Amino acid sequence: MTKLQGFIALTRINKPVGIYLVLWPALWALWLASEGTPSPHLLVVFILGAILMRSAGCVINDYADRNFDGQVARTSERPLATGLIGSKEALIFFAVLCLLAFLLVLTLNRLTVWLSLGAVFLAVLYPFMKRHTHWPQAFLGAAFAWAIPMAFAAVLNEVPWQVWPIFLITLIWSLIYDTAYAVGDMKDDLKIGVKSTAILFKQHLWQWMALFQFLMLCLLWWVGQLFDLGSSYYVSLVLVLGWFIVDLMRLAQQDAKLAFNVFLQNHWIGLIILLGIIFSK
Repeated sequence: MTKLQGFIALTRINKPVGIYLVLWPALWALWLASEGTPSPHLLVVFILGAILMRSAGCVINDYADRNFDGQVARTSERPLATGLIGSKEALIFFAVLCLLAFLLVLTLNRLTVWLSLGAVFLAVLYPFMKRHTHWPQAFLGAAFAWAIPMAFAAVLNEVPWQVWPIFLITLIWSLIYDTAYAVGDMKDDLKIGVKSTAILFKQHLWQWMALFQFLMLCLLWWVGQLFDLGSSYYVSLVLVLGWFIVDLMRLAQQDAKLAFNVFLQNHWIGLIILLGIIFSK
């Protein structure tokens, strides 16, 4: 692997699932805030911003895990773990990606610019939480959800209270899919002292997932009421309910490969909800 390939690998750009998980909630917010007609300028800024900030998040995550990744088979070949990319180089690369995202945000209003600082803070905070709490997935959810108040601010130049149910939906959704992701790493995480909700929930995993799914669906229904969404939106919620039931059946088997597939496929839920919103406006 060349140095350039190492920098590209740091961004996980070849594994776009994470980009979708950031992007779909941001687009929910843009469509809702703009009442179904987001401007092309905002769409470009938030799509590129999702790509850049997800990439930056992967870089700072690998920096935080640089002393652990070499002990885990799945991550042992990451550029920082092998020494192909140095720690200082990774931090500079992270700063460059954040700067590029910030230049995009500078084309928006002042409130959105100020809010963007929170996105950087949360992106940096999340990977270090794995050392201190069994709930790092909640911090990941907050980082991914921060695009929601930013989107409303970009459209309305304010952050109305209706933003926060959508924010909470995204945070709970992260608890669902990232816990499924963490199931595959449980043995290695226990060995190296990394914490996760998968370790916390253990044999009660599917019951916790059912609770989170129920809460997410309730909040999604409430959002439909708050924004006066049409029947297409509620059809999308029925589809999400069916998807959740299938996911629960897979997670109940306590199989790492099945749990990872739950994670990989979960971004489709975000797209289904987005399409429900688009066809309801």
